[in-house]
Amino acid sequence: MSGRFRRLLALAALGTAAGLASAATGLTVLPAPPDSGPVTVFYPTSTVAASKLQRGPFSIDATLNAAPLRGNGHLVVMSHGSGGSPWPQADLAQTLVNAGFTVAMPEHAGDNWHDMRDVGPATWKHRPKEVSQAIDAMAADARFAPLLDFQHVGVYGMSAGGLTALTLAGARWSPAGLSKHCDAHLTEDFPTCVGLLTELNGGPFDPLKRTIATWIIHFKFADDTAMQGWDEPRIKAAVASVPMAAPVDMASLVQPRIPLGLVRAGKDGWLAPPWHIDAVRAACQGCTLVADMPDGGHGSILSPQPPDLPARAAKLLTDPPGFDRGALPGVYAAIAAFFVKNLAP
Repeated sequence: MSGRFRRLLALAALGTAAGLASAATGLTVLPAPPDSGPVTVFYPTSTVAASKLQRGPFSIDATLNAAPLRGNGHLVVMSHGSGGSPWPQADLAQTLVNAGFTVAMPEHAGDNWHDMRDVGPATWKHRPKEVSQAIDAMAADARFAPLLDFQHVGVYGMSAGGLTALTLAGARWSPAGLSKHCDAHLTEDFPTCVGLLTELNGGPFDPLKRTIATWIIHFKFADDTAMQGWDEPRIKAAVASVPMAAPVDMASLVQPRIPLGLVRAGKDGWLAPPWHIDAVRAACQGCTLVADMPDGGHGSILSPQPPDLPARAAKLLTDPPGFDRGALPGVYAAIAAFFVKNLAP
């Protein structure tokens, strides 16, 4: 990471902290909206945690069901990646809380840590609605309704959640677009097209793997040409981190409808940058590169990192050699500063 980038992140951190005192973090879970999962909420509170909360293998510095504070009065909804949960994004959520934001994380139905039956376009179509439902759930909760401005909400998404953020910023995409991409770039972007089912390893079965993958992708997606989008006028700023972008009609992102920030990982092995984040950057005239992690991998933005991953997932999500996790607080501060600038100037 360049010295210039470190200085920019330091300035962003100072700008975020200048007008907002840090608060302790509260944690609560709202019931699941229809056809979605529960909504985990991180928020400012004056109650300091007496001990860490344990959530599976993750330890979180937060107080359960503490009384919320207004903070800066703005909500950010976070959309997790495929097979995700709130906890690997807790450090970013707490950085946003320290900047005054309340953070809501819906668990995406059919694509989360304990239920992956619909991973892919089926859940990509549904995720933006789940973001809207999370806003509705927060607005209906007596603890948070008086504290937040629900007409100026931010959204952050990582990986598949990054596609959610792009969609809420105005992107249009189709499953057929994914099929077309995989026709052209199956070998170069194999994890995008196949996920964790298998991998190319230079062995004698690679041609068969490519043939079967092409047939399945065509069968499932080639005829699904309907353009997908979602209009949510309450969302006023978005950050897409290492987003799934191959299915996107890039013409729809030339001028996003709201301020759109991007987070890049230069050594992303799951969503290869040329066909995802870099394609968005090339198309989008109004986007802001909030953070560039040239040595980062697909999972480098996550903290705390998920432990004990299956081998194939670990290969795609573990930090590449040379990535410095000490840079992440600055990356998180830059994301918070983007939302401060565009939601709570």
